[in-house]
This record gives sequence, structure tokens and C-alpha cells, in this order.
Amino acid sequence: MTTTVREFIEEARFNRFHFWMLFWTCFIITFDMYDLVIYGSVLPVLIEQWGITPVEAGAIGSYGFFGMMLGAVGFGMLADRFGRKRVLLTAVVLFSAATALCGFAPNPTVFSIFRFLAGLGIGGILPTVIATLTDYAPKGRANSYVAIVMSFFHVGGILAALVAMAMIPTLGWQAAYWVAAIPLLFVPFMGRYFPDSPSVLAHRRGQDAALGVLSDLAGRPVTASEVTFPAPEAKQQKAPIAALFTEGRALGTLMIWVAFFMCLLMLNGLTVWLPQLMVRSGYDLGSSLNFPIFQNIGAIIGTLFLGRLADKLGVKKVLVPMYIGAAVSLALLGFGSGLVLLLALVAVTGATANGAQNISYAFVAQYYPPFMRSTAIGLASAVGRIGAIFGPIFGGILLTMNLPVAMNFVWFGLPGLIAALAFWFVPLNRNLTANTQAPAPERAAS
Repeated sequence: MTTTVREFIEEARFNRFHFWMLFWTCFIITFDMYDLVIYGSVLPVLIEQWGITPVEAGAIGSYGFFGMMLGAVGFGMLADRFGRKRVLLTAVVLFSAATALCGFAPNPTVFSIFRFLAGLGIGGILPTVIATLTDYAPKGRANSYVAIVMSFFHVGGILAALVAMAMIPTLGWQAAYWVAAIPLLFVPFMGRYFPDSPSVLAHRRGQDAALGVLSDLAGRPVTASEVTFPAPEAKQQKAPIAALFTEGRALGTLMIWVAFFMCLLMLNGLTVWLPQLMVRSGYDLGSSLNFPIFQNIGAIIGTLFLGRLADKLGVKKVLVPMYIGAAVSLALLGFGSGLVLLLALVAVTGATANGAQNISYAFVAQYYPPFMRSTAIGLASAVGRIGAIFGPIFGGILLTMNLPVAMNFVWFGLPGLIAALAFWFVPLNRNLTANTQAPAPERAAS
């Protein structure tokens, strides 16, 4: 019996192919985040050794985010044009090598150049890995897969803190950067599990290449008589950016960009200013440093829970209330009293805000067809990075206004409401609906 390639993938059982794809994706994402946040762990030492000012330190930090913004757009487009496998591996090599070279930088200028290059590679990871996961996820599993992977961002942040604590006192700050070279050792093992979508493979390299990947997926030889591939959309494949605004996608694309901008503005601003806001609320610095830890713990739990819930209910039905919940929990932080209650509210904020943002990537991946998927994720991520750049500025403006502490949290929650409203106005399309149906009963791929 002949089936479409999409149906063939959706009906496949979880097997070694899925496991290793998830494993290597989680591995990459862990070091992706490690390379991004290790700068904050070594910053006090750099300020002392190089004599840089806080303004210079902030500028050096921004080079990485600027590189991420460019990398998300550039690598996302390149992945749709030249293939995700080679682009992903290039991004891994770039961010790992450039971050490791930061440990050899003799001065702030060279360090900044390497950090920018690392940012390019870091920005290129998400568009490619999420698109690939979505392409090969069984029916009703795409959101869960993305949730598992995105939770490892927070694992990478924890790893960076632990490595910095263990290495900097004895081996110096440089050693913390040399750890970033570890993914280079495993690049040869990753490529097999990050193929292009089967329809793109069939169009570019012939059906034999696509059938080879499907055979790995099924764990048995798959013949051309079993699977049919869709006809290539040649006209659209040449211009994936323009296709973001055609066939009824324009409003959805714009609203997704608004939501990403607002959510990352909220999250990045909160990450930078949460300890300081807690100090202003009367807590000592030691206690205030516990709040980001609970935020990350909540983010991991929330991401995994929301991913599974989105598979059952649909992504949009989960995202809108979660962004509203993030805004409410943030606002309540300003009115809460007692350390235990505040830590609980911070954990809820991490679960709703970070969790919803992580699942948003799954929403984007499913909203667009395969030939433009990496481009769509890359552009949404880039717009979000612009919001991330403005987040600390937004918080700084609030603090200079000398508002009551409670009102600072209310204002930080406002972008969450705007993000919820934006997702509310995203019209569902046939592609998204097909990818958010409940999973079919699992059966053998044979």
C-alpha cells in the first residue's frame, strides 16, 4: 500500500533514529547555551584583569547577541537553500571553535571578534534543529520533541555556572572557554541524524536519497512503491522570505514576530534585572541570586509539561493562556511577601514565560511548510533577539523612573499580555492543524 511521505513519518514508532536525533540535538543545544552564558560567569575576572569598564563589558556582551541575530537569519535562509545538515554542522563548528578561541584572546578587541563569530553560529542552531525535528516527528509528537530539546537550554546555563565555579579558581577563566571545544570532537557522529526533509531531499538529490533516510527512520528498507513524494513547489522554493507573506500567511507572520519580540524583551529584561529588583524589595543579594535558579527550574518543568499539553490540545490553545499566566505571575511578584511565596511565583513565571517561548518555536516550525521552515524560524528568532537587546534597556528605564517596586513587575508583565494577544490573532492554517492532531496509536513501521 502506498502512503504519502508525511503519513509515513507520522505513523513511525519512536526508535533509534528518533533517539539519536534527540540526543545530539540536546547535546548541541546544551553547548549552544553554555557558549552564550559563560561570558557572564567570567565577566568579573575579565573586568579585573583587562581593566574594562562596565560600559565596555556590556558592549562586548552585546556583540554576541548581535551575531546571534544575524546568524538566525543567515543560517536559516542558507539551510532552506543548501540543506540543513551542512549548515547545522557548519554552525556547530563555528560557535564551538570561536568560543574556544575566546580563551586565547590577548585583549578585549580580539575577544569581541571571537564572541561575535560565536554568536553567528549560536544563532544558526535553532532554525535548523527545530525544523529537522518537526520534519521527522511522529504524529502528535512534534511539540514534545521541541520541548525536550528547548529544556536543555537551561541545562546549558546550569552547566556554565558549574564549570565556571570549578575551573576559574584553579585554571583561570580561559579554561572555561576551552570546554566549548568539546562538540568539535563529535561533529562526525552528528551528521547522519540531521537530514533535510524527505520531500526536499527527493527534489534535490533524487528519491533514492530520501528513501535512504526513511529506511533509517523505519529501521528497514523502504522502497519507492511504499511512499509518494509531493511535487516540488519550485516557484516558492526560490523565495522563502516572500512566501512568508503569501497564501494567507502575512498576518500570522507579523503577529508571530510581534509575539517573539515582546516575549524575549520580557524574558531578557527579567533575567538581567530580577536580582536587582529583589534587592530593591528588601532581600539581600545572596537571597536574590536564588530567584534566577528557581526561574530556570520552573522553565525546564514548564517546557516539558507544555510540550506534551500542546501535543494534546494544539499549540495555540496552550500558548495564549500561558503568556497571560506569565504576565499575571510577574505582576504578582511585586505584591507577594515571604521568600517561599516569591520563589514559587518566580518558578511559575519561568514555567509560563520561558516555557511558552520555548514552545513558540514548535508553533513556528509547524505553521510553515518544509521548504521555508528554517527561514521562518530564523527570522522569528532574529526579531526576538531584537526584543532581547531592548529588554535590559526597558528594565533600566523603569528603574530610573523610581516607580514603586510593584509597578516595575507590572510593567515587565505587559509584554506578556501583548504576546498573548498577538498569538490570538495568528490564523490557524491547514499545515498547523495537520501537525497538531492527537497522535495515532503506535504500530510497527513495518
